[in-house]
Amino acid sequence: MGVNFPLILVLTVAFTGAISLIDTLFLKARRMAIALADLPDAPGDIAEVVGPVAEPVLVEYSKSFFPVLLVVLVLRSFLVEPFQIPTGSMIPTLKVGDFIVVNKFAYGIRLPVINTKIFEVGEPTNGDVMVFIPPHENEYFIKRVIGTPGDRIRYEDKRLYINDVLWEQEFVAQLPPQNPRVLVYREQSGDIDHLIYRNPFGDSEVREWVVSDGHYFMMGDNRDNSHDSRAWGEVSEDMIVGKAFAVWLHKEPGWNLPSFDHNGWIE
Repeated sequence: MGVNFPLILVLTVAFTGAISLIDTLFLKARRMAIALADLPDAPGDIAEVVGPVAEPVLVEYSKSFFPVLLVVLVLRSFLVEPFQIPTGSMIPTLKVGDFIVVNKFAYGIRLPVINTKIFEVGEPTNGDVMVFIPPHENEYFIKRVIGTPGDRIRYEDKRLYINDVLWEQEFVAQLPPQNPRVLVYREQSGDIDHLIYRNPFGDSEVREWVVSDGHYFMMGDNRDNSHDSRAWGEVSEDMIVGKAFAVWLHKEPGWNLPSFDHNGWIE
């Protein structure tokens, strides 16, 4: 997160709002009084005599931008926020260049910038695709929730066991068909149903974790090409941003035009 856009937005709204309020309460009347200084005996309504008094540029722009910025702040902080997928860790569910929409209130209403939850709505569940800030880097990440507080996770032979229950994997395809570099599987467990990528090489290592209270275990659907909780640990509840629920635009890197071919709900 090289540029802290939420902080910039909050400060801009506060600044333009303060300028607008100060002008309305104090400066506007003062400008009117100065304009009337040369017309002490002017009859009739003051506004009709003087006409509109020019506002300073800073005041004019503040009053113009404040309501627009306030609406953006409310929408972005409490309702929905757009993101672009920068890496391939969630392929095949999300492609590099996908523009997604994140539900900001699915897991509770949070104050912007400080991210403090002020109203409970729901909690992440296994299988959700979630945007968050990881413990090792001040950047937005997107992965799938694999473990909620108290879950026991075992990753064995590239298969997931959550609380000793196997997430079934059904083979779908190999890419390319000859000399494959990627194997496509459909992973299922209860209502959870999505595609994953695996490389064709075996993995005999068995890894196990128990998810701490107030934390979540995250993994990418591109299982062998995802830097996730297997490497940097759990995600704290106060670092959750929201639930990704739809792709609304896709743009290939470079000078390619955007398209709507990949639009749809995120499973």
